[in-house]
Amino acid sequence: MRYFVITVLLIAATVVSVAGLRGCVSRKPPLEVFPDMKRQPRLRPQKPNAFFADRLSSRAPVPGTIAVGSPYQDIPANTGLVSGTTNFVDVNPLPVTSELLARGQERYNVFCVHCHGPLGDGNGVTTKFGMLKAGNFHEARLVRMADGEIFNTISRGKGQMASYAAQIPEPDRWAVVAYVRALQLTRVGRLEDVPAELRSTLKP
Repeated sequence: MRYFVITVLLIAATVVSVAGLRGCVSRKPPLEVFPDMKRQPRLRPQKPNAFFADRLSSRAPVPGTIAVGSPYQDIPANTGLVSGTTNFVDVNPLPVTSELLARGQERYNVFCVHCHGPLGDGNGVTTKFGMLKAGNFHEARLVRMADGEIFNTISRGKGQMASYAAQIPEPDRWAVVAYVRALQLTRVGRLEDVPAELRSTLKP
């Protein structure tokens, strides 16, 4: 029993001597068990460095870097919201062109078709593996939904759907929104929506 007490006292004294005085003022240099965690090699700004091809240690910001204080969060094309409000924009802020629709279809087929299906009816391949049916874009609720809200769902996710903000840049999200609208028009579109000069090309 005596040896056990002595052992415990020695361990306690060791712990106190190593860690118990941390933070106290002393003229002696601190005891650093892992000094590399606190004193790491670093590059000096504006100093030459042979590691990089341009021989500079200071690096330019990576593409997509947003400056502090920039109006990024007040631009509808970036947020899907009307500037200065929490209301979703009704209409896609990007011009809907054939190029935008083609890009939207390509991105839709990469990220969305698995759950929402090629027709946008929610019958994607995931339903064959026991997953719940995804949103049907032809439901009246989604047809009436503002473009900005669809953009927001892509950006932030909803329900079982995860956020795709990291995978799909803002312009491509709007392209997907435009393509979703095109899918909806295949069900709810009217003859009056087609330009008069193109109506003769429609097949019955």
